[in-house]
Amino acid sequence: MFERFTRDARSTVTGAVTEARRSGAATVTEEHLLLSLLALGTLDPLGVDRTAVAADLTAARRRGGMSRADEEALAGLGIDLTEIVSRIEETHGEGVLATPAPRRRTLGASLRSALGRADTDDRTGSHHVPFAEGSKKVLEQSLRIALGRKDNHIGTLHLLLALLSRPGTVAEVLSDHGVTYNTAETTLAA
Repeated sequence: MFERFTRDARSTVTGAVTEARRSGAATVTEEHLLLSLLALGTLDPLGVDRTAVAADLTAARRRGGMSRADEEALAGLGIDLTEIVSRIEETHGEGVLATPAPRRRTLGASLRSALGRADTDDRTGSHHVPFAEGSKKVLEQSLRIALGRKDNHIGTLHLLLALLSRPGTVAEVLSDHGVTYNTAETTLAA
């Protein structure tokens, strides 16, 4: 499938891996794909403020990645998520919920190490970061979208549309900034 990706789409995927490594994340998530699209300027024609979107993603991560719908459901039960986050941060430090889980060595990594094989890229010293299930689904969905549009390639538009087609924090943050599936398709497909 990767052979169908345009140069910019490939840069988006590799940029997402870089974003994950930079943040110390254990996996490449949908958020990393969005941050990479932002860095490439893919959303610039939509008038999106990169800094504001990144800040909103950070705020969502600070809440533990809970969606707005989840937050509203808890509020309906009389649970104030903001208060809970504040109390946790008072006890454990600001941003504790946003801190990525520590990387764990897998059995495969231990085995490679025991056999004398590196689990890092010798040229860069960077560790392999696998794709999370959600980001894999985005890549698969981008192929479906491209096929549905009868495009013979997968570009950054297809990646963005795939992110927008999946419910969750990334689509909510983009929607808050006026980016919907229809606006992206209409503006960027032209």
